Amino acid sequence: MNNYIEKNILPLVTKPITYLGNEVNSVHKTPNKDMIRFAFAFPDTYEVGMSHLGMKILYGLLNEEKDIWCERVFAPWVDMEEQLINNDLTLYGLESMMPLNEYDFVGFTLQYEMSFSNILNMLKLSHIALAAADRKEGDPFVIAGGPCAYNPEPLADFIDLFVIGEGEEVILKIMEAYRQWKKASGKRTDFLKTVAGIEGVYVPSLYKVSYDEATGVIVSFLPIVDEAPKTIHKQFIDDLDSSYFPEKIVVSYIETVHDRVSFEIFRGCGRGCRFCQAGMIYRPTREKTVPTIQSKIRALIEATGYDEVSLSSLSTGDYSEIETLIKNLVEEYEDQKVSISLPSLRIDSLSIDMLEEIQKVRKAGLTLAPEAGTQRMRDVINKGVTEENLLDTVRTAFEKGWGHVKLYFMIGLPGETYEDIEGIADLGQKTVDEYMKIDKELRNKSLKVVLSASSFVPKAFTPFQWMGQNTREEFKNKQRHLKASIKDRKISYSWHDSGVSFLEAVFARGDRRLGKVLKRAHEKGCRFDGWGEYFDIEKWTEAFAETGIDPDFYALRNRGYDEILPWDFIDTGVKKSFLKAEAIKAQEALTTPYCPEKCSNCGIMEFKEGWQCHV
Repeated sequence: MNNYIEKNILPLVTKPITYLGNEVNSVHKTPNKDMIRFAFAFPDTYEVGMSHLGMKILYGLLNEEKDIWCERVFAPWVDMEEQLINNDLTLYGLESMMPLNEYDFVGFTLQYEMSFSNILNMLKLSHIALAAADRKEGDPFVIAGGPCAYNPEPLADFIDLFVIGEGEEVILKIMEAYRQWKKASGKRTDFLKTVAGIEGVYVPSLYKVSYDEATGVIVSFLPIVDEAPKTIHKQFIDDLDSSYFPEKIVVSYIETVHDRVSFEIFRGCGRGCRFCQAGMIYRPTREKTVPTIQSKIRALIEATGYDEVSLSSLSTGDYSEIETLIKNLVEEYEDQKVSISLPSLRIDSLSIDMLEEIQKVRKAGLTLAPEAGTQRMRDVINKGVTEENLLDTVRTAFEKGWGHVKLYFMIGLPGETYEDIEGIADLGQKTVDEYMKIDKELRNKSLKVVLSASSFVPKAFTPFQWMGQNTREEFKNKQRHLKASIKDRKISYSWHDSGVSFLEAVFARGDRRLGKVLKRAHEKGCRFDGWGEYFDIEKWTEAFAETGIDPDFYALRNRGYDEILPWDFIDTGVKKSFLKAEAIKAQEALTTPYCPEKCSNCGIMEFKEGWQCHV
């Protein structure tokens, strides 16, 4: 199969190198009958998937085990898909080119709801039964994890087991359970019942959901076997400093979305933005020490040859020793022309002097996220920054020669008015005005202010999980109003397709009844829904109509605080009562302090025995 694909298929597709799996630091092993074959499946293109840090961690972790071979597979682009179908070939793992249906596990990472259709398409191209109930003895176990797994129900029909929480904490336990099951020659159902007993593992087939016939809401969610727990507790690593991180990562031969060393310096966030799912589900905040970060980065640069390091986290500027870390890294790598980047900085924690220091090697634009155009709305979402913070920051940046500023906002937030929309344009104009105040000798000769406004999508485990989304027409009206409110040609505006945001909201707050919609949309050819050229809202509308499912029920409806939500059986450590209290405070535009300033008793302190939340 390998030779046939290389000689007859790859010359006919774009970017053939992305289907070979022979990159620097890719792992190749000699398989035997006892080896566990694990395919890490990213349901998007190679360029997107190769930028994903979680894949790099688990790829390294699993391959550290002598009897496990973890390989990679990505969603093939449409030309490669066509070649696979026309030549009656199966989607394969890159390193060995073994057909995916011959693996023991196919593990999907769920980063974005709009990739769900790609999961079904990849299973079909792999000749693996779409429905978990249709898989037979000897078929791969389909496993999934990642942020979208915190509401696993829309994919419940298709996934054998979900990992809820941080995969490094759970995946090796699942592999050990598989070893023992294989030795015992057990049946497929035996394995699923066994892993259901592992903390953080959810097996959808072992639960039954009942609905109210009149209202359509959930009335009960219960396990149907003794092995399945009533509540799934997320898993997290206590000591991030000693947790596994690879010293080598696969180096692509082509440019990827984030083509650099990405190193995680801490997890979690104590800011408490009410729209942000990651800020809630990744609690508690845990840091790596400066020596650990430096030694790991040193090893990665030596192993890859990259000339850029990105310090990743939800809010990198909140790292307690960020200035020391930056100083040390700049001193070590400036002569080597290795640049340091900070992808996630808050306005109020941003030090332009520090940013200028790390951009000695390569100067980029300035990206900030006010999120809302008025102070009232920033208080509603608990953003914790002011207009003064923003203007002070851009003023200092302009004085030091920055000219390109990008400001991120959201529209459609709960309680938003058209005055708040106009505030976005007003903030953009005030940014331009700050530039004009700077002495001509100091300022950059070219000014560009970009306002980017995404559409709000309510997410599980946030204070806004009960809030309905704006209609597509409301989003379009607000987008038009914002565009009309921008008067200065130095300001440009970008926005998101409201249809994509609507469908994202449907699956973000959906239940397992959406499985038949997803299957029908797949049959109509839906895939790559996150890509504008392939997203087809009409096909999705037809799929909802043909299956008798109302998408508005999931995306637009406000939900009662006493309603059973599809994800209520998962315990993230953040109490539902805390989220409710935050939702009520949002309606009154009341803020909650940053965790290190004052603990608000979200629940994470008592979530895990022996854990102490250091705020």
